[in-house]
Amino acid sequence: MRILVTGAAGFVGSNIALQLEKEKHEVVAIDDFSSGNFENLAGFKGDLIAASIFKDRSWWPERVGKVDMIIHEAAITDTTVMDQKKMMEENVEAFREILSFASEFNVENIAYASSAAVYGAGPLPMRESAPRLPMNVYGFSKQIMENVAAQFVKENPQIKVAGVRYFNVFGPGESFKGKFASMIWQLSLQMKAGKRPRIFEFGEQYRDFIYIKDVANATILAAKSAPNGVYNVCTGQKTTFNQIVSYLNQVLGTNLEPDYIKNPYSFYQNETLGDPTLAEKAFGFKVRYSMEAAIKDYFSSNAEKSKVEAKV
Repeated sequence: MRILVTGAAGFVGSNIALQLEKEKHEVVAIDDFSSGNFENLAGFKGDLIAASIFKDRSWWPERVGKVDMIIHEAAITDTTVMDQKKMMEENVEAFREILSFASEFNVENIAYASSAAVYGAGPLPMRESAPRLPMNVYGFSKQIMENVAAQFVKENPQIKVAGVRYFNVFGPGESFKGKFASMIWQLSLQMKAGKRPRIFEFGEQYRDFIYIKDVANATILAAKSAPNGVYNVCTGQKTTFNQIVSYLNQVLGTNLEPDYIKNPYSFYQNETLGDPTLAEKAFGFKVRYSMEAAIKDYFSSNAEKSKVEAKV
């Protein structure tokens, strides 16, 4: 198949693009490089169009050409962005452009990135049927994208659109996110530098962390075979901050105790946990990596080792 991947130089998009090439698909990539990095696409064999999806239509139709599927990852993912108009334009209005392109040029399968941020601080485990109560404009933008997708499939029943709600993603390619990379990456930098990893008292907070290779696999599966709707992409497993430190000690060859600090944030979310049942039933997604195996895989490659060493 010939597949369009947007946001292809970003963390998730690049992993998806490279995985699709491993599966022998032809990939056409789009990125405006507002947050993506060319290094994420090392070894990429396809075409890459440098363009903003929302701001102009220079990318369609001639430059993209005929595609069989779209995986839409382009977005502002920085949850600290407070410019509401910018967030809604780059996330929601750009998505409308993608859907318009699909409708005009008969693209039958679309998967797009949503987020567990739509749940806000809702009850655990977070299920797709739960109310959406986003706590910031980023989560709100994802909520509206889901609304737009639902209306679109009513008007275009010949096109299948699946949203994937990512939980706490980590893995190769995230280092370019800087301070917004996962706490797994941040803690690895501290520990590699010989510093005790700083976590909030007393490390029993937990997240539903999911490895990027599982996320790429889930998104591709959803694009190929998920019915219309939105689906959690998560493990359904709790990983505490203390466990992360333990796993990193094993992989990095360190023996550092946590440095517990007071949590200054009254709004801090101590727990996240998703329910993966619907994704498994709908399109057969199951995680392949346990947390321990994922961290080992993450930091075992020479590329990731060198990135850690370069940062410390």
